[in-house]
Amino acid sequence: MSPRNALLPFSLTRRNLLGTLSAGAVLACAGTAVRAQEAPPPEPDQTPPEAEPAPATTGQQPFSFDTLSATMRDTASKQPQTSTLPDSFLTRLNYDDYRLIRFNPDRARFADTEHSRFRLQAFHMGWLFKEPVLLYEVANGQAWLLGFDTDDFIYERQARDIVPEHEALPGVAGFRLHTPLNRPDVFDELVAFQGASYFRALGRNSTYGLSARGLAINTGLPVAEEFPRFTKFWIQRPEPGSQTLVVWAAMESTSLTGAYQFVITPGQETIMDVTARLYFRADVQQLGIAPLTSMFLYGDRNRARFDDFRPKVHDSDGLGILRDDGERLWRPLSNPTRLASSYLVEENPRAFGLYQRDRDFDHYQDASAVYERRPSCVVEPLGDWGKGTVRLVEIPSDLEVNDNIVAFWVPDTQAKAGTDMEFRYRLRWGDLMPDPNANRAHIVASRAGLGGVSGTPNTDGSRKFVIDFAGGMIGRLPASAADQLSIVATASQGEISTQVLHYVPESKVWRLILDVRPTGNVVELSAHIAGYDQKLTETWLYQWINA
Repeated sequence: MSPRNALLPFSLTRRNLLGTLSAGAVLACAGTAVRAQEAPPPEPDQTPPEAEPAPATTGQQPFSFDTLSATMRDTASKQPQTSTLPDSFLTRLNYDDYRLIRFNPDRARFADTEHSRFRLQAFHMGWLFKEPVLLYEVANGQAWLLGFDTDDFIYERQARDIVPEHEALPGVAGFRLHTPLNRPDVFDELVAFQGASYFRALGRNSTYGLSARGLAINTGLPVAEEFPRFTKFWIQRPEPGSQTLVVWAAMESTSLTGAYQFVITPGQETIMDVTARLYFRADVQQLGIAPLTSMFLYGDRNRARFDDFRPKVHDSDGLGILRDDGERLWRPLSNPTRLASSYLVEENPRAFGLYQRDRDFDHYQDASAVYERRPSCVVEPLGDWGKGTVRLVEIPSDLEVNDNIVAFWVPDTQAKAGTDMEFRYRLRWGDLMPDPNANRAHIVASRAGLGGVSGTPNTDGSRKFVIDFAGGMIGRLPASAADQLSIVATASQGEISTQVLHYVPESKVWRLILDVRPTGNVVELSAHIAGYDQKLTETWLYQWINA
């Protein structure tokens, strides 16, 4: 995220951008909309390295994850190298031209592999994407360059007059993989890598929403953010009938290099097992591991700020954390009036992620954006991650084209020049709904409004928070059991003046109502329901900015 204004000089809706770019994440930072793929112009001393030009030879070379790691470790000991794409038709493509270019599916790679369940299509360079990305194919421990030319793409209308025929390309802007995800006879888009280190994936019946990144450096800090890039990818040639594909990537940035491995398995939930090996050229103030980027414009708590026919507009509605002791935390997302950060200190969390729990079309009423089908994504650490912090950054936004939510892991161990780190984790993409058989109830709604008694003046500045819990053991209790239940609620820089719990038979939820009066500018709230000598619900967390 960058404090500088990087707005594009044309009108472009978010869904058009996604339809054009597939993995086109849009980031709103510190009140300024920033197109994530564009990566804002770096400061003079923060110039990220550009990809190397395509090699002159396409001969085979030995390849393994360990050899890639050794190469990136050696590269980290050298100064970042920069190169400039020569002036050509690629540098002259504007947005209107670029949107008329698409990959020819008849030329998809891996279609010649018998019984292959994967197809590869590339993204064209040009417009925002002026730094070439190189793709290699890997089989039997050998790698060779996947070359692309203008014959691989379809150019419509005026784009045909700009782009020469049979012209070799110096690289591509990224790639996407297709597989029979939803139907056995259709190769649906599964995952896309495009722009900096951004990528997206889909579970069955999902449509693109939130994004992941390879790494976040100094996100949400007063210093300039650094955007590492995946400059090269190696894609394993699919084995006949295999349900899994492996992708490796080289990362370059001013402060570090990296070697990544992605083991991708599509399904109802698409699984990506990620190994990230990082080699530091310089000290990094804040290292963000497994970052997720999403959009929350409005929902139950801030609906009044937006004059829109749709009840809700968001790709994700909450940050969920599964702690090492099994406790679940739920932090509803917000679109604050000023930049906001939440720091959730953990040790070896089992999981954290951005979720879209509300799957009811009637709650969105957008037949085009279909927000109820946006995937959730959860990060499951593999191995010992030790102590650290799940940081949530929420940025003010007035438009749904801006991705204004970022969540990532910040390890306590500092990243120092000359050192290296390795992180392994699993990404799960899909609906990821709460387990209906879990013992603890989950939160299905989190609303807010003017505090006090309805119909009377609010004189103390209080705000009312209404949290609905469903499922679990508490969901099987009758309304008469309320006397056996207790509310456990706290407010930092606030006073809870009213707390009420009752059963709502119409929606089959237990409803907790809190009236909170602020005593400071930022009120941190926490609440759960207990009874029968145990905790009965996940913990609700919220940050109320009263300024």
